[in-house]
Amino acid sequence: MLANSNGHTKVSTAETTELSLLKNLPEEKITEKSLGSFSLTLAEQLLQTILSPSWLESATFSQFIQKIKQTTEIKHQLETGISLLLLDGENLKVDINSELFLASVCKYPLQFKMAFTNWKNPSIGKQDIELYNRGYQLVHVPEGKDSADAKMIAFGACVSRSYPTVKEILVCSNDGILIHLCNELQNQGLIVYWVRRQGQTLHIENRNTGKLTHYSLAMATEVPSLEKVVEQIQDLMKNEQNLINTRLHSLATIAALFQESANINIKHNTKQPEIQEIIPVIDKSSAQSIQEQKEDTAEIPNEKTLDKFLLKIIQDIQIKSPQTKLSVSKLGSELRRITGESPNSIIKKLKLGFNFTKYLESSPTFTLKASGKEYEVTPLLSE
Repeated sequence: MLANSNGHTKVSTAETTELSLLKNLPEEKITEKSLGSFSLTLAEQLLQTILSPSWLESATFSQFIQKIKQTTEIKHQLETGISLLLLDGENLKVDINSELFLASVCKYPLQFKMAFTNWKNPSIGKQDIELYNRGYQLVHVPEGKDSADAKMIAFGACVSRSYPTVKEILVCSNDGILIHLCNELQNQGLIVYWVRRQGQTLHIENRNTGKLTHYSLAMATEVPSLEKVVEQIQDLMKNEQNLINTRLHSLATIAALFQESANINIKHNTKQPEIQEIIPVIDKSSAQSIQEQKEDTAEIPNEKTLDKFLLKIIQDIQIKSPQTKLSVSKLGSELRRITGESPNSIIKKLKLGFNFTKYLESSPTFTLKASGKEYEVTPLLSE
């Protein structure tokens, strides 16, 4: 085998002679075997040339790989599609945050951005530098009324020819004449968004569906719809109510612990402590029923009377709100409000233990069921 100056292999002298003889033989003398031998030799030489290190490292091979990549990218773009933004620089400015939001509105990636205006106009300032640094193609138009609009319409009318992969277009201009461009682009089968500014808000209209999206320039965020605002307000109110209820239960527990540790018996006081005002009252009818019980019974002398009090409280609450789950803390608060004593004090006085929860847990009259951080109380026996 012979090697040339660039390292590629060449056919040997013997093989060259064989090829010359094959060429000079009459056509009928060339047998199938000789043709097969020639084809095999040529294929081997081509394979050795392609797989040689010098070929793999050559500029020709790099160009070949680059062509394949470009073809693959173009095919991928044709299959997926892109978005394109047209900006009327004479009457609308789009900062980087607004641009990112507009890109998020589109279903396809925003690949091309073009801005049209007279860039010699002093009022433009450094807007051309900013847009150019953000990847915009700057299209200069001569001075004149609606010059930028006319150029945008002329370009947009044939945009599919210049950008065959485009699927969506953002037309950013406050001029009403651009509705003609929007209609033309829709007729070409494109999804069109007309972007206009009113005060500190961008209005993005999907011309194909009529859907409106609003973006606050001052807050750099999307303006939610009325339905979303109402939903957010309801969530805030619900969270705040849950927080208030949690704090009320905490305050009630603290009050009970304070009364127990200080051995305060508010039953004999004519004026209730102010802390009692935060204990929620179930309703008027239930409060009246419990008040009648308080008048009939001045104290709880034994375990049986205590169980009757507790069953009556549970019954009144279930009649009013059948779906209400009665916790140990709420049951204890109602008992303390009726008797003027904390549940733990009553349990200790009757020598039934040292803890209200433990008493209910061991009582044959009631059952406790864990519900989050609380225990739900239900009666086992019907009175």
